[in-house]
Amino acid sequence: MLKLAVIGKDVSASTSPAIHSFIAAKMGNAIEYSALSVPEEEFDGRIGGILSEYDGLNVTIPYKLAIMPRLRKIVGDAAVFGAVNTVRCGELIGDNTDGAGFSLMLENSGVDVGGKKVLLLGAGGAGRSVAKKLLDAGAEVEVYDKRAENARALAREFAGIKAVAEVLAERRYMIVNATGVGMHRSVGQSPVGKDVLRGCSVAVDLIYTPKVSRFLEIAASLGKKTLNGSGMLFYQAYFAECVFFGLTPDKRQAKELFEEYIKEDRQ
Repeated sequence: MLKLAVIGKDVSASTSPAIHSFIAAKMGNAIEYSALSVPEEEFDGRIGGILSEYDGLNVTIPYKLAIMPRLRKIVGDAAVFGAVNTVRCGELIGDNTDGAGFSLMLENSGVDVGGKKVLLLGAGGAGRSVAKKLLDAGAEVEVYDKRAENARALAREFAGIKAVAEVLAERRYMIVNATGVGMHRSVGQSPVGKDVLRGCSVAVDLIYTPKVSRFLEIAASLGKKTLNGSGMLFYQAYFAECVFFGLTPDKRQAKELFEEYIKEDRQ
């Protein structure tokens, strides 16, 4: 049995324990999964003990960068994104499954961004992984961040990304919200309004709670295809479990498990 956990500043409401337990049970793997909320001022003092106590960690806000100096090796997408969300504690190896989860969510939703214009809102940890995967898929990527330097830094790091200083109302295939606007204290708010969303065909919000953010609510009212972050959350968890157990990911299996999970979760 593997002892696993999600670690973040506040994961008290995290659905990761339920998702990982579901995936493990369906795949015939035995796990014990916990949620570890660690205040920022306690992280440095506690992370060493946590790494020695657990077999694997899923890392979330705000520790995807902070955990990296504690690891011996950074592999896969983590080396590309410069952020870790999956840790094999025994070997102290960090990986990142966020981008793979995002890509599979688009693929299984019939969204093809190849050769199309995409606006990404937010150049933080999630935005970085999304930006690179959009580029890899052949999209024409524009990035906006309220901290303009974040967007410019991302554009410098990944050739092909264009940083924009403001969001204009124009035609785009897809708009992705990778900001935190719409959750926690900003529930009911949207990073952009009808004028901007009117010009897109697909609106994707990485937020999964609430299930329908104000951003997606506006997009749906305009007849746009909408996706929330639940698919990305599930798929990155699936890929992480494959990392923990040394398994080769199967996209068809991932899709079937997600559909089953959603069905059970709604009952």
